[in-house]
Amino acid sequence: MAKRTMETLTESMLYVLMAFHTGACCGTDIAEFAERKTHGRVKIGPGTLYTILSKFVEEALILEISVDGRKRTYQITEKGRVVFQEELDRLRKCVEDGESVLL
Repeated sequence: MAKRTMETLTESMLYVLMAFHTGACCGTDIAEFAERKTHGRVKIGPGTLYTILSKFVEEALILEISVDGRKRTYQITEKGRVVFQEELDRLRKCVEDGESVLL
């Protein structure tokens, strides 16, 4: 069976979508958000970041809202919000499963 697109997100993908919950962002904003939010644990390089952004635009999870020279600004779509929430729910269940075996 083929894997569904966006069935699960990588950690970097999760933080990219999370950044958009603070408002519209450009690539630099997103990379700085992820590093700041995780206290340096997650660092998203430009190659990874722009690959994710391209995929998210293609999947209609984000929308490009402005271009100023090389700077592109994006915002999250309703579909992106749903995918983010579904991933949070999935991760919560994973943590609950893991914690339940420690009891």
